[in-house]
Amino acid sequence: MNTNSTILITGAAGFIASCMASFLQQKGYKHLILVDDFSSSAKAHNFSSLEAPILVDRNTLESFLQEDRHIDVVIHFGARTDTTEMDYAVHEKLNLLPSKVLWAYCTAKQIPLIYASSAATYGSGEQGYDDDHDKVHELQPLNPYGVSKNEFDKFVLDEIKEGRAMPPHWYGLKFFNVYGPNEYHKGRMASVIFHAYHQIMEKGFLKLFRSHRPDFADGGQMRDFIYVKDILEVTYWLMEHLPESGLYNLGTGKAATFVDLANAVFHAMNKEAKIEFIDTPIDIREKYQYFTEANMSKLIIAGYEAPFYSIDEGVKDYVENYLAKERYY
Repeated sequence: MNTNSTILITGAAGFIASCMASFLQQKGYKHLILVDDFSSSAKAHNFSSLEAPILVDRNTLESFLQEDRHIDVVIHFGARTDTTEMDYAVHEKLNLLPSKVLWAYCTAKQIPLIYASSAATYGSGEQGYDDDHDKVHELQPLNPYGVSKNEFDKFVLDEIKEGRAMPPHWYGLKFFNVYGPNEYHKGRMASVIFHAYHQIMEKGFLKLFRSHRPDFADGGQMRDFIYVKDILEVTYWLMEHLPESGLYNLGTGKAATFVDLANAVFHAMNKEAKIEFIDTPIDIREKYQYFTEANMSKLIIAGYEAPFYSIDEGVKDYVENYLAKERYY
């Protein structure tokens, strides 16, 4: 790829994709096609500073792709990511079907496809957190969002198994717990860091869920939190280097406890840590994940060498340079 390449990015008004578009423009890429529903005022600041020659409403994407346009790579990060939306038909319409459309397009045009899968595909983690293709059909996601993401991963692998045509390079990125600038519009679905910062600003203390398992202390539940800037760097590296196609985990490979996270936020805000524990709500208690940690060996073996932000480093940058200044990426 070079800076004259044309890149189509879906979800461009949303969190990760708007950061991706800004990142690429900062790298000198000027030919971006941005796809999303751009009518939301809550997302307006995410893309208002982008210098994009083409904005495409997501509802017209399929017809747009039928036009004779030159596109060099597709970055498909657009999705309905609400894990509390229990109607699978919504996720099928907004996640699975558009992904199949883009897979077919990239196959027909023989251009690379980078798409967002999710660690939600791993469900409770009983099968582990290995981005092993042989395990995908065994995974049991805990919600319709995770099911929709896993269904597309399964579709891709079935296409390959059947020997059908495919894009020359494809990468399904299993995002773990992503946080960072441009998530201001996400409400309840924003990161724990985002909510922690605002709760501390408002109340001076932070509430965390109490553990309901004897093998985990209160606040000892663990997640693989990854800073959005690492997502951007890995995506860019894939686009530039085009390693072996496949599903790739995208976390840091090092889980942190919620207490670790809380302490990082308090430290970044120059405040004394004050934590209170509350019961995990009944409606999510049975499906609450107590541990997630990406096995990152596959990406490393593929050649990715850059270090990931630690929880302390990522939170410090996010709090000091974005949340405290209400800045966008």
